[in-house]
Amino acid sequence: MNTPAASAAAPAADTTLLVNEFWRRMASNDFVSVGELLAEDFVLDWPQSGERFRGAERFVRMNQEYPANGPWRFRVHRVVGGAHDAVSDVGVTDGVQQARVISFFDCDLAAGRVRRLVEFWPEPYAAPPNRAHLAEPIDDTEGEGG
Repeated sequence: MNTPAASAAAPAADTTLLVNEFWRRMASNDFVSVGELLAEDFVLDWPQSGERFRGAERFVRMNQEYPANGPWRFRVHRVVGGAHDAVSDVGVTDGVQQARVISFFDCDLAAGRVRRLVEFWPEPYAAPPNRAHLAEPIDDTEGEGG
């Protein structure tokens, strides 16, 4: 029988598969299941706020306790990966709050786990008027890269 814990321990074929599974589980809002993908010595860094979260338990609790207006929804714009590392560009919303996160994953493919995650949550800002004649607005519904 293939239980969630058993499938979490199965080696991933490449980093992009593991990262896409991470985001699939995040979209379920079952953060305990996401914790199953994290290594025993997992570390999450948020450099912009200077915070470090050690271990799956703290990662799970942080996500469970984060103030939300509804279930979190995730839109994966892009995932690229190498032998041990991957980067994702993901849109996040709870129906009121909207954000974009750029995440750098360090993966242990043999264990099918994420060892380290560094996330950047950039704040959106209005485009300056002096570039209006050169640029066009991004339609975030267009898909990849949008």
